[in-house]
Amino acid sequence: MSSAGMLVGMATLTESSGAAKRAAEKLTALFRQRTPRSAELAREAKSLLPSGIAHDSRYLEPYSIYVERAAGSRKWDVDGNEYVDYAGGHGALLLGHNPPAVVEAVNRQLALGTHFGTNHPLELRWARLIQQLMPSAERVRFTASGTEATLLALRLARAFTGRSKVVRFLGHFHGWHDHMAFGVTSHFDGTPTPGVLPELAHEILLARPNDIAGVEALLARGDVAAVIIEPTGGSWGQTPIVPEFVGALREATTRHGALLILDEVITGFRCSPGGAQQVLGVTPDLTTLAKIVAGGLPGGAVVGRREVLDLLDFAASAQAGREKVGHQGTFNANPLSAAAGIATIEIVAQTDACARANDYAARLREALQRVVRDEQLPWVVYGTYSGFHIFTNPDRLPVTAADIEAGRVDYQVLKRVDRQTSFLLRLGMLAHGVEIFSWPGGPTSSVHNGEDLQRTVEAFRATVQALRE
Repeated sequence: MSSAGMLVGMATLTESSGAAKRAAEKLTALFRQRTPRSAELAREAKSLLPSGIAHDSRYLEPYSIYVERAAGSRKWDVDGNEYVDYAGGHGALLLGHNPPAVVEAVNRQLALGTHFGTNHPLELRWARLIQQLMPSAERVRFTASGTEATLLALRLARAFTGRSKVVRFLGHFHGWHDHMAFGVTSHFDGTPTPGVLPELAHEILLARPNDIAGVEALLARGDVAAVIIEPTGGSWGQTPIVPEFVGALREATTRHGALLILDEVITGFRCSPGGAQQVLGVTPDLTTLAKIVAGGLPGGAVVGRREVLDLLDFAASAQAGREKVGHQGTFNANPLSAAAGIATIEIVAQTDACARANDYAARLREALQRVVRDEQLPWVVYGTYSGFHIFTNPDRLPVTAADIEAGRVDYQVLKRVDRQTSFLLRLGMLAHGVEIFSWPGGPTSSVHNGEDLQRTVEAFRATVQALRE
């Protein structure tokens, strides 16, 4: 898509498509001027990688930046530009980039070995720390990613209950495997996305967020193995869940003999040391973890009730006279990931890292919303814990952050992002030295500071004003 192709939807910012075109051209020119080396690498990448990227969320026109180093709350691209970072390793970097204790632990392990292909002492320390912090973690099984964790959790739930159906919530993201590849940003009718078998999609029941009566009706069928949910809302609170709803799910699933799975891939060790489940006071049957659990390196885990995780246990399965659930994974409990995870979780447990990230996010949301008010935009900045979302409100609905966070705004409204405006917002922020995530929004860290806040607000104001000229 060229800069001229981004103009659809800019009517939310200006009355004139000509003005929108000039804004797009100005921001694109500024970005290109700052990033010639990134442009060269992007051209090379398109001959090697589909769209020149390794993750859909990194797609940006005319191209994305190429980063060569990072530290704390900042990172630097190949052209030497410095950025306040809100990509945050896709949410994995609660402690920021390269925290000294984590770097030291990884370097120490690097000298000892990267992959033993067998058991090692670090995996025990890692599992013990998870068990101490996460209320649901009676047993731990490591995976190599969050997608693998949610896939394994569904397999365990089906094997444990003998049922086939799984309830998911519209707009919630649980990785990219076939069970989860629809109903997130599109295909809200439950039809499969390309490459997903219709028979598999038929086993997934999509429910509306915050609608306990609707979930009760699905559970009453008697064939639901599990309900899986992002406990703070779809795409980490872009479509918020009211806290009471998670408690109601706990009661309903217990009553109907289904398992409750909390997907804490993002929220785990971030909302609080014990994740969202600690804050909400809800103990699920299974929890999926990744990102922070591995300290910014690849890694994940499924934790939960012993009798469910015993389906993976050779002796327990033989004693019960049942076939064991198989689970392999070359990089499960990788020593480097274990070292990073241990160092990170120890800091989370012993310091106020979660609280600092939460506090900074609250101040950032307030400051960005002031800019929105000053510039008389219909946008809304909202979020909970250590995250922020920018709703560009293409339909100019009369909504507030309180309305969104209370679940009074439909998930489809919040998910209907004005793609062109969001592209230009991200591009403008990059051109002014700040990277936000593609929602648009991002996670904050425990090391973001007052200078970061000031630079972010200045970049946001400059970008908005460029869009409104």
